[in-house]
Amino acid sequence: MSEVPPVFPGGEVTDDLEITRSLVVPAAELQWRFSRAGGPGGQGVNTTDSRVELRVNLWTLSTLSPAQLERMQVQLGHRLVDGVVSVTASETRSQLRNRRAARARMAALLRAAVLAETRTRRPTKATKGSHRRRLDAKKQRGQTKNLRRKPDM
Repeated sequence: MSEVPPVFPGGEVTDDLEITRSLVVPAAELQWRFSRAGGPGGQGVNTTDSRVELRVNLWTLSTLSPAQLERMQVQLGHRLVDGVVSVTASETRSQLRNRRAARARMAALLRAAVLAETRTRRPTKATKGSHRRRLDAKKQRGQTKNLRRKPDM
C-alpha cells in the first residue's frame, strides 16, 4: 500500500504562489536561490544546498494592480532592494521543507502588505495650555542664556 504525501497549505513548491483569492504570483516570477546553510548537519553539511532564498520583483510582477503595487511599496519599503523583496529559510536540513517554509513566509509577507490599510493622518491643533507652556519654556531658556553673558560695563 503506497503512502499518500501530505498536502501542505500554499500548494507545492513548483505551483503559483497564492497571496489572496484575487492575487496570485505566477511560478515563473518566483526567483529561487540555494546555498549551503550553516549549523549542524553531519557529513552532508558541506555538500547540500539546503538554505533557500525566495525573491519576487514587485516592479515586474504582472498580476499587481497599480494601487496594490503602491501599497506594497509603502508597506515593504524597508525590505525592498530595487523593487525586489526576499525571504530566506534555513531551519531544516531538507531543501524541500525550507522551500515550503520560504513560500509560506513570502505569502504571509505579501498578504500582510497588500491587505494593510494605510492610516490617514487626522489633523490636530495644539491646545492653548501646550502653546503657553512652550512659550514659557522658551522664555526660561532665553533668560538662562542671558545670565551666561558677560555683564555690560
